Amino acid sequence: MTNDEFKKRFEQKRLAVEAAIDKYLPSSDTRPSVIHRAMRYSMEAGGKRLRPMLLLAAHEMFPSEIDPMPACVAIECLHTYSLIHDDLPCMDNSDLRRGKPTCHKMFDEAMALLAGDALLTYAPYLLAREYSAAPRVASGLVLDLMDAGGSCKLIGGQVEDVLGERDGKMTPEKLDFIHHNKTAALITAAVTMGIRLADNFDSDKLESARNIGRDIGLAFQIIDDILDVTSDDATMGKTTGLDAANQKMTYVSLYGLDGSRKAAAQLSERALAECDKLSPDSEFLKALITYMQNRIN
Repeated sequence: MTNDEFKKRFEQKRLAVEAAIDKYLPSSDTRPSVIHRAMRYSMEAGGKRLRPMLLLAAHEMFPSEIDPMPACVAIECLHTYSLIHDDLPCMDNSDLRRGKPTCHKMFDEAMALLAGDALLTYAPYLLAREYSAAPRVASGLVLDLMDAGGSCKLIGGQVEDVLGERDGKMTPEKLDFIHHNKTAALITAAVTMGIRLADNFDSDKLESARNIGRDIGLAFQIIDDILDVTSDDATMGKTTGLDAANQKMTYVSLYGLDGSRKAAAQLSERALAECDKLSPDSEFLKALITYMQNRIN
């Protein structure tokens, strides 16, 4: 697949995801309108939609008649909730997200907190509603998404991050736990959810999907650590330099820029090799992994 072909297919899929977000979210005038405006504000703020893209790439390897778009919206709901809460004054206290004022800056702290809550609870509701005709699929999708977002994974990683900042006792082992769970868990769920939409899948395929997700998820976070040091607010669309300002342990602070780049490249290469084992029709997923490795924001 050439770079131009990848860009064209990526943009087609991204626009489809944007249309699905507009379709499946409550309208902005649904009472109480302020919460639905806040939900839509953060959900419609743009971004690359990498998690839905990974879901679509996995689904493309094992296509079925089941519509993947509700699942794409659900995973983006959960991801966006986590960003809204991450940006709050009690957490990272960020002013920018995706190049726009954060939700609590645009509305207020209480509405931002509630908008995050609403997106979190809407995600499994949407999956249960839209896949009710396929109970096995619905159950598996809810299982993967809520597991990834739970107290042992996404939230657990955030807890360890907060505690590490508070007590100043961050260790390499803790950093790995944070990255594997705060970031990689949801990226892993994106890949496994795409597999679960297939007419037939087996445990071996799911395990292979989990291996891919874990590797690209960790690589993604390492690259994020690199960009926090090397990029700027305008390029990233969010506040940079927060890790250094907050004296946070990151892959860069532990292993340096060169060591971090080498680790991310090794993880991406391992994920690419696993794609070949999973399916011969993994061209778009492999191109997407390469794109994620080389991203600048």
